[in-house]
Amino acid sequence: MQKILIILGIVVLLAGLFWPVVRELPLGRLPGDISVKGEKYSFYFPIVTCIVISIIVSLLFKFFK
Repeated sequence: MQKILIILGIVVLLAGLFWPVVRELPLGRLPGDISVKGEKYSFYFPIVTCIVISIIVSLLFKFFK
């Protein structure tokens, strides 16, 4: 349990340090993301962004396992 918490803390620290760089990436605005705007509503579902993030996380897990 201690090892998991230390790794989680390091991941959060790294995410905080790299946040200015990550914020500039076009994730969330990729072609294929669904965006519907009506007169009184809007719906946004970043399906392609979810797929890209899923692939990246899967590769990281496979690499570090």
